[in-house]
Amino acid sequence: MIKRNLLVMGLAVLLSACGFQLRGTGTTELTIKELDVSARNAYGETVTQLRNTLEGSGVKVYTGAPYKLVLTSEQETQRNLSYASAGRASDIELSTVLNYEILGHNSQPLTGDKLQVQKVVSHDGNNLVGSDSEIIQVRQEMRRDLVQSMMLRLQQLSPAQLDALQQTADAKAKADADALKAAQEYEDNTPKQSPIEMPAE
Repeated sequence: MIKRNLLVMGLAVLLSACGFQLRGTGTTELTIKELDVSARNAYGETVTQLRNTLEGSGVKVYTGAPYKLVLTSEQETQRNLSYASAGRASDIELSTVLNYEILGHNSQPLTGDKLQVQKVVSHDGNNLVGSDSEIIQVRQEMRRDLVQSMMLRLQQLSPAQLDALQQTADAKAKADADALKAAQEYEDNTPKQSPIEMPAE
């Protein structure tokens, strides 16, 4: 018994040394320490949960931060996977897609992507109240999953990576501005042809 306990403890230490963490027990430590967060629905549940989770992870969330996370859209859909016969429940697939982008200085887009969560629930036509209540609960779970997935995405970003993306965006913006200016100067310096006057008959 003692040997088995020592073996389990040894494995646990070995796994933790390799960076392995059980799901739900890992930290959500971010190297990004300042972030502005916004969404089309400024007071929506998803953006509110995300702000709270970020602040709980030591991130200072405020307007005017160097980088801004924008939840550009959140779409909830559902579709029937099966149709129930009398007295049986049907299966419904719930899906939520969250699109986001990270903006830098002068609101320049640096990176963006989408997150998607899907779950299947049973819908009992004979118990509509209970089925609807379950769908609401599952939607809440899906929202928590989305927030956790967003945190994992942010964990993969460092200030150095964001700075590099910002430099690339600045260089592209400068190149575009220079090209526009050159085109305008060319147009301004190109002699305009005067209309041809037709001889009077």
